[in-house]
Amino acid sequence: MHDVTVLQAILVGLWAGIAAIDQFNGLTHIHRPIVTGAVIGIILGDPTTGIITGGTLELVWAGMVPLAGAQPPNVVIGGVIGTLFALLSGLKPEVAVGVAVPFSVAVQAIITLLFTALAPLMHTMDLAAVNGDTKKMDRMAWIEPVILFIGFFIMAFLPAIFGQSVVTAAVKAIPVWILGGFQAAGGMMPAVGFAMLLKIMWKIEYAPFFVAGFIAAAYGKLPILAIALLAASVAAYDFFLNRNNNTPAQPAAPTDTGLDDDDEEEDYSNGI
Repeated sequence: MHDVTVLQAILVGLWAGIAAIDQFNGLTHIHRPIVTGAVIGIILGDPTTGIITGGTLELVWAGMVPLAGAQPPNVVIGGVIGTLFALLSGLKPEVAVGVAVPFSVAVQAIITLLFTALAPLMHTMDLAAVNGDTKKMDRMAWIEPVILFIGFFIMAFLPAIFGQSVVTAAVKAIPVWILGGFQAAGGMMPAVGFAMLLKIMWKIEYAPFFVAGFIAAAYGKLPILAIALLAASVAAYDFFLNRNNNTPAQPAAPTDTGLDDDDEEEDYSNGI
């Protein structure tokens, strides 16, 4: 477990605010749990646990993508709370996953309400665009990112600064069988995430690779990195093979018929 200083809590809050803006505006993917876990781990002085927890959470959210109006649990708060819980409580990442998901579901509901409340601003922005009021458009464009930054800063700062005593007391008060349930649920969540991802990407042509990867992991006992490198090699080979096959054929060079242009035009003009 780690003692969190005020400066560390502020840094965690700042990162959460930046990640929230990136999720909805920047989309450079620094908001993903694998990055958030590493950053919070560095801030709190335990990057190893942060990376392991972030990687576990990344597996959960790998297949959770927004489809039309259906929004998945918020990935930023899931990464922040999950990593904080693992670092502050000293429990396994699987247990942290089981705790992070309910928080992320609640925050996503709040974000949905926020975006609903901000919806009328789109009409105001349209009017400003029609009138050519670019300064008003610039000011209004900052409303949503500022609200997101402040909200996520608070939601990350408070658990970080007050979380250690609360988390420690909560862990001691929770029965062992409930913690076991959290661990079991957290262990299943990565499988659920990959199942959702496969539902989107699955093609019958990929079945042999899926079976080969399963055999390599279950029976060959190969580490994940080795399997990933093998898969990358196969993907690279397939890419270059298809690229060569899809190269358009060069047109054949014209042949000399022994006739000049005038003769050819005369032949065509006679209809022969």
